[in-house]
Amino acid sequence: MKDSREKFGKIYDKYIDKIFRFVSVKVDSQQAAEDLTSEVFSKTWSFFKKKGDEIENIQAFLYRTARNLVVDYYRQKGRVRIVSTDDPVHTGLIDPNQNLVKTAELNSDIRNIKSALTGLKDDYQNVIICHYLNDMSISEVSKTLGKTEGNTRVLLHRALESLKKKVKEV
Repeated sequence: MKDSREKFGKIYDKYIDKIFRFVSVKVDSQQAAEDLTSEVFSKTWSFFKKKGDEIENIQAFLYRTARNLVVDYYRQKGRVRIVSTDDPVHTGLIDPNQNLVKTAELNSDIRNIKSALTGLKDDYQNVIICHYLNDMSISEVSKTLGKTEGNTRVLLHRALESLKKKVKEV
């Protein structure tokens, strides 16, 4: 049991920030993102205790769990997805030590990009978040999304083209 806790602790440390960023881009508040991220790891721990060795790709498992919980969150709330841009410092998207003018400009850019991102299809959002925000390779993204590497590259290309169009509209 101690060995399981240590393994899971390492998994938690490695993926907590990435899962939080993934969830925070998809939900409407930082509190909801924190709650859902906590639930992702709680559910994963429950499964890991019983069948940890059966999890082939823990990263894909975590992202799948996070995606499912975000869907459940909106299903329960019965509302349209709105992304909170009120606190980009805590979402890890900006450095609080920057000067105020640069921070204001960056906040505006982040709001525009997040607004455009929420207008994309879920597959497009997921591939952009995984690859660019969470710095995953195409190979890792393809495993996480359950697609081939070729399909993932095409999906990423189409997602970026769609995002560019949406940013111009905003």
